[in-house]
Amino acid sequence: MSRLKDLYLSDVTKGLQEKYNYKNVMQIPKLTKVVINMAVGEAVTNSKALDAAVNDLTIISGQKPLITKAKKSIAAFKIREGMNLGCKVTLRGERMYEFLDKLINLSLPRVRDFHGVSATGFDGRGNYTLGLKEQLIFPEIEYDKIDKARGMDITIVTTAKTDEEGRYMLKLMGMPFEKQQ
Repeated sequence: MSRLKDLYLSDVTKGLQEKYNYKNVMQIPKLTKVVINMAVGEAVTNSKALDAAVNDLTIISGQKPLITKAKKSIAAFKIREGMNLGCKVTLRGERMYEFLDKLINLSLPRVRDFHGVSATGFDGRGNYTLGLKEQLIFPEIEYDKIDKARGMDITIVTTAKTDEEGRYMLKLMGMPFEKQQ
């Protein structure tokens, strides 16, 4: 079992139970999935850019990504319907906990001038989205082998009913939220 899942089962569930006084243990929020999305705008003109992004995302997540396609044509951006534009990975179970543990404890502290992640990334239903500017913060990525720094969105989906419950759960798990002034 991963360290983060062990922490969740031992400490986080007790902390949530004490703060919100749930009547049933099934009401306690838990992580459902983590979705990592990488949009590659330059894939319109350069198909090798998408291959590099797929390779990077495979190394980061440990799972082969799904290539996403354009839903509709946009003439101003030279995009046609069905054109390959990005890639995404959905992590669940043990891989999800391993990735979050790596993100919280190894990768985020490697960000330059890091003061914590924004606390405003919640969607109203307890899910959190985090944007990263480059894939270089992950320890598996070799600096010499990348052609371009690409950003990605990481969405953490929970069963929490409110943003406050989701924020408190992630805080107990070790997510470094920035200090409010």
